[in-house]
Amino acid sequence: MAAGGFCKLPNGTVVVALNLPTPMSAEADRDAASVRILVHAVNRARALTRLRNLGMRAVYLRGNAAPPTPDEVTAVLHHPDGLIWRTTPDNDVMAPPELWRPIRSLLRRPVTRT
Repeated sequence: MAAGGFCKLPNGTVVVALNLPTPMSAEADRDAASVRILVHAVNRARALTRLRNLGMRAVYLRGNAAPPTPDEVTAVLHHPDGLIWRTTPDNDVMAPPELWRPIRSLLRRPVTRT
């Protein structure tokens, strides 16, 4: 189950935040960092549907344990797709935060040459 949460905006839309394991970590490295995905949508159900339509079929939001911060809400509202991600920082390492990326860069498959 993914940790995550949501917040309702004054105009009635919601921003959903989810922490998910990276797609690459299941194959290569079990200790790899997870990713934080932010989705802006009309409601929570539509936000999860947007992720499921991208191939993330087993994504569910249970509870509101990790809602998006005000900075995360601002980031997703200023992105034209309303769907962004970045790696979740480790609690042990004090590194500068990574920039938000469009979801297409996460889902892009590496090209294999034969």
